[in-house]
Amino acid sequence: MARTQGGPGRGPGQGRGPGGGPSRGPGGQRGEGGGGGDRRRRGDGDRQPRERNEESEFAEKLVSINRVAKVVKGGRRFGFAALVVVGDRKGRVGYGSGKAREVPEAIRKATEQARRGLVRVPLREGRTFHHDMADSYGAGKVVIRSAKAGTGIIAGGPMRAIFEALGVQDVVAKSVGSSNPHNMIKATFAALTHATSPRAVAARRGKKVNEVLGRRETEATETA
Repeated sequence: MARTQGGPGRGPGQGRGPGGGPSRGPGGQRGEGGGGGDRRRRGDGDRQPRERNEESEFAEKLVSINRVAKVVKGGRRFGFAALVVVGDRKGRVGYGSGKAREVPEAIRKATEQARRGLVRVPLREGRTFHHDMADSYGAGKVVIRSAKAGTGIIAGGPMRAIFEALGVQDVVAKSVGSSNPHNMIKATFAALTHATSPRAVAARRGKKVNEVLGRRETEATETA
């Protein structure tokens, strides 16, 4: 009497796979225990948007990227230098520079340095400066003027990147002298250190804000 191929105690479809081991379904998963990896992957995916939201608080502006060379024994070793401006669009801004053999690493170094050196600048109505400013660094000179609503950002190059990261909406700025981005950025930040607000002036003089601004309002009324 002929034997069946499945042998005693084996039902149909329960044969052994290659090598004598029990057969497995697609993907090498055994039974219902293969779903644990999917649960871990879903958990990791839930954390990523949260980290992106924390990083999206700051606006990063790449101002310039330049190839540099270091002379060593046997030739020259090339790298990259990045200049980055970082701000939260709410009155804080900073800049940094970094060097590395690769562009992404240089940008990362510059961004970290910029975040460590954030400065707060008072804004009028959250859109422009309270007064005009001017300063210089080396051969670079800048002039920054407050503007009325609807003017926009009238500035070019590195200065525009600073104002966008700072959150300024209306400003008129001009760079006179050197067009080197490093000098322009440092001159702009030197000018921003002079920025102040009526509240700070009133606190320094021991008066109220209305007393500091009262003379200006009176002159405007008489002129009208």
